Amino acid sequence: MTAALALTVLIFVSTDCPVSNRYAPEIARLYEQFTPQGIRFRLVYPNPLDTPAAIDTHVRAFRLPVAGERDPDHRLVKRAGATITPEAAVFDKNGRLVYIGRIDNRFVELGRERPAATEHDLRNALSALVAGKPIVPPRTQAVGCFIADMKP
Repeated sequence: MTAALALTVLIFVSTDCPVSNRYAPEIARLYEQFTPQGIRFRLVYPNPLDTPAAIDTHVRAFRLPVAGERDPDHRLVKRAGATITPEAAVFDKNGRLVYIGRIDNRFVELGRERPAATEHDLRNALSALVAGKPIVPPRTQAVGCFIADMKP
């Protein structure tokens, strides 16, 4: 496929969420697989306490393939309806939310992890979009750290 897809994936992450940090290698794999197909990735840091310097350090330390951006006023959190880090939101070329949820099912619940994922929700959603098929399911429940409801 070509860049004509114009899909955007927002991945909500946090510098201090252990679940979010465990997904860094999978985020890199998804980036490597799907950016050549015209899908744009953005890392979003919704914690207002995550400074630009802390985000830059986090991106380097975890070898994340894309620069992080702050969302201290939760503009992107609200647009996507994100509640957890890590959580992925996929928007189509018209800016319509077409998927929100977990990256995969490796984490059953906080503190309980499978040796390997058996369902690859974000990968499947992106593959479906690239193939011109609907995403099934379009929503899954992410497991991780709650995004605090900060009021500016």
